[in-house]
Amino acid sequence: MQKERWGDCVWIGVDIGTTGVRAIAYQPNGQKLSSAEVLYPLDTPHPDWAEQNPAQIYSAVESVVKDTADALRYKGKILAGVALSTVMHSFAAMDADKNFLTNMMTWADSRSSDIVKTMKLDAELCNRFYQKTCCPVHACYPMTKILWLRKHHPDLFGRMSYVSSIKDYVFEHFTGEWVVDKSVASSSGLYNAENLQWDTDILQYLGITETALPQVVATTYHQAILPAAAQRMHLPNGIPIVIGATDGVLVNVGIGAVQQGQLSATIGTSGALRMLTAVPKVDPKGRTWCYNLTDDMWVAGGAINNGGIVLRWMRDKVCHYGSAQMENLDVDAYDLMTMKAGRVAAGSDGLLLLPFFTGERAPYWNSDLRGMFFGLSLNHGRSHMIRAAMEGVCYSLNSVLLALRDFGDVQDIRVSGSFTKSPLWLQIMADVFGETLTLPDNSEGAAFGAAVLGFISTGIIHSIEDTASLIQPKKIYTPQVENAAVYAKLYDIYDRLYWNVQQEFADLVAYQKTI
Repeated sequence: MQKERWGDCVWIGVDIGTTGVRAIAYQPNGQKLSSAEVLYPLDTPHPDWAEQNPAQIYSAVESVVKDTADALRYKGKILAGVALSTVMHSFAAMDADKNFLTNMMTWADSRSSDIVKTMKLDAELCNRFYQKTCCPVHACYPMTKILWLRKHHPDLFGRMSYVSSIKDYVFEHFTGEWVVDKSVASSSGLYNAENLQWDTDILQYLGITETALPQVVATTYHQAILPAAAQRMHLPNGIPIVIGATDGVLVNVGIGAVQQGQLSATIGTSGALRMLTAVPKVDPKGRTWCYNLTDDMWVAGGAINNGGIVLRWMRDKVCHYGSAQMENLDVDAYDLMTMKAGRVAAGSDGLLLLPFFTGERAPYWNSDLRGMFFGLSLNHGRSHMIRAAMEGVCYSLNSVLLALRDFGDVQDIRVSGSFTKSPLWLQIMADVFGETLTLPDNSEGAAFGAAVLGFISTGIIHSIEDTASLIQPKKIYTPQVENAAVYAKLYDIYDRLYWNVQQEFADLVAYQKTI
């Protein structure tokens, strides 16, 4: 299709996230036509648990797709298809009739951390699994969640006939077909990245068979929507639904970080750094993961557990900025927090935050961690704590960046996620990294990335690389020399502090689990 006819083709990208779902209608040139968003809760009924009701999520998905489709119809636009992006590492057990036996355990669920600790006593086993899957052994992965279910609820494990993720659940309700994409499969800890199939060695270790898992398909795979689903969402009959990929790998596509040496840096609820590679990559030190994007493209990187969730904790538990209070003042709580943090010098007057509130993934892969303010003195107040939280998240991501530098030179870092609304936080990241950051004109990375897979599935865009010219810089952030020097000194303290309190972290987490 010629570029002059691009306006005739519209795809909805659906980004199913940790705390909400967003549907955005795009043309292939990246122009956004309409959007809708619905939020839903993350339930934490016990320490280390983080789960959700999949039916509630699916209801939200239908709602945003319907609203977006209605807005397109009002504008006289014809919809060509819908493509999906979902969070990684979700797991729920289903019985023989595909009724849920458990809620959907999310990436933030670390209830299997004790099992991981036992597994890591066998370093050869963990390294073998990592080499096979490109997934470090960690509580975030469905592989360890299945082990937790087998150990703590053998009755439910015995009744489990199917292993489900939020992606295959949504796609089946859209199309009637139970399959999963290579991106979700490769981020499960169950999928062999070399032979591109469920790993029989790992399945045997778990005590399950391949019949419990959906067939794995390409991220551009599509099926026609079911008539009943189309009617509920006001979609054309027979419209294609592209299964898509995970939000983690689609961010690079959505913000144009698709060339060698380009990285994406994201802070939403969590955070991540990612770079595209032609083949699966593993780190000799086991610090990073690598997941599939398309048949000939992979994404290597590292995700941290604690990103914007730390600022939310600061908002609710330290600043006590309730929504009603902020509405009365006609002020956004995060804008107020940013303003207060901006009055504090770089380095927060020597206050550090280790932001490991929910344990940590990359590069430490350690669930026996918790948050810690270090260096508090009587001159520190809430403004210092807010800025230290922003800085601590960036220190955490910097530890991932140091690992990725071993894979190649860093030429360009593009940013996305909710933190891009804060110029201060962006500048802090540039200063901590000592690198120039590019804020693209499209920061809705995963939703546009999903739509791109829709365009590729129909030949309108030929490859991922074709999106590079579609995303233009909105603003450039360059490191401030004096601040960068401060952060280099404090990051060294941050790094040494982490390694020096390993046993204390483990002992404290063990105590917390007894409460």
